Amino acid sequence: MTTPADLRVFLDAAARRPHSVGAIAPSAPQLCRRLAQIVPRTHVSTVVELGAGTGTVSDAIGERLVPGSRHLAIEIDPSLATRLQGRRPDLEVVVGDAADLRAILSERGVDRVDAVVSGLPWSLFPAAAQQRIMTAVAHVLAPGAGFATFAYLHALPLAGARGLRRLLHDTFDEVIASASVWRNLPPALTYTCRRPTVRSTWATPCVPTAYPAAHR
Repeated sequence: MTTPADLRVFLDAAARRPHSVGAIAPSAPQLCRRLAQIVPRTHVSTVVELGAGTGTVSDAIGERLVPGSRHLAIEIDPSLATRLQGRRPDLEVVVGDAADLRAILSERGVDRVDAVVSGLPWSLFPAAAQQRIMTAVAHVLAPGAGFATFAYLHALPLAGARGLRRLLHDTFDEVIASASVWRNLPPALTYTCRRPTVRSTWATPCVPTAYPAAHR
């Protein structure tokens, strides 16, 4: 649930980083639940969230996670990250750039993950940045894992949004666009993607990532 204090921190971050925080308000619960559907509910898993913000999507992810799972929330804005860590001390909040995803995970002993959920403002990113982040996502997904992100309806005709759609179809074998989420501000839709085509072979089957008990 977004509090007035959360909203103030979010708007401050948006003013400081207009090219990194593209929303005018945190995502609505309906959109958060739609994004979180990619998170497994049947087994212990490792989930990465990109652009965690104030944690509205984090909460929806947490509702689906099986006990013992690991949730890493990556946020580029330090103030948002600090706010989120204070509100959700159970999360592994990382201040960092989503483009450095593979390095961030490697530093924490993670090779592959069971889901990646993105709250990033793709339409604001240049094509090279979109490509770098998407390639990193594709390389960390375990077999059977999925990627979920969203786009605002009003931005769909923009070059950045069109580039994102092309990139998704170039990167994944399956890309499913949802119905519109009209209760979000602004209205949005989600993309659910599976089976990266940039990495078609794997040496070992998917297994839950081991980590210290302190993270449980």
